[in-house]
Amino acid sequence: MVPSPLALLLVLGAATTALAEPLRFVDCGSIDGSIQEVNVSPCPTQPCLLHKGTSYSINVTFASKIESQGSKARVYGEMLHVDIPFPIPEPDGCKSGIQCPIQKGHSYSYLNKLPVKSEYPSIKLIVKWELVDDQDQMLFCWKIPVQITS
Repeated sequence: MVPSPLALLLVLGAATTALAEPLRFVDCGSIDGSIQEVNVSPCPTQPCLLHKGTSYSINVTFASKIESQGSKARVYGEMLHVDIPFPIPEPDGCKSGIQCPIQKGHSYSYLNKLPVKSEYPSIKLIVKWELVDDQDQMLFCWKIPVQITS
């Protein structure tokens, strides 16, 4: 018996969903936007286990409350309430899935990568991800617990 295309789509959809379940996150100050969903893939459970030498896909769906010509991402590792800047390959939100200029009332899917370098220590920390508009106000800010591991 040959599986139907619909059955194959359902199986593939279920497999993809298992890798990119919406995460429980803390909103840490979204002012000019509202977060609808945060996905980190792969991260089937929390805290997310981030393996050294691996890159993770970030997808944030948010609605903008303002108009902005551009946006810029800032990522931090938060330890003992201290934010340590975390470099990402592409900080420009307009090159990360967002159609600029950003329009009020529209929803956007922000897509980026979180590379975990081999030289990072094996520790538990909080990842804090901000996207600011052209006035340096928060379109979104979210936090999730992670554990960097070998």
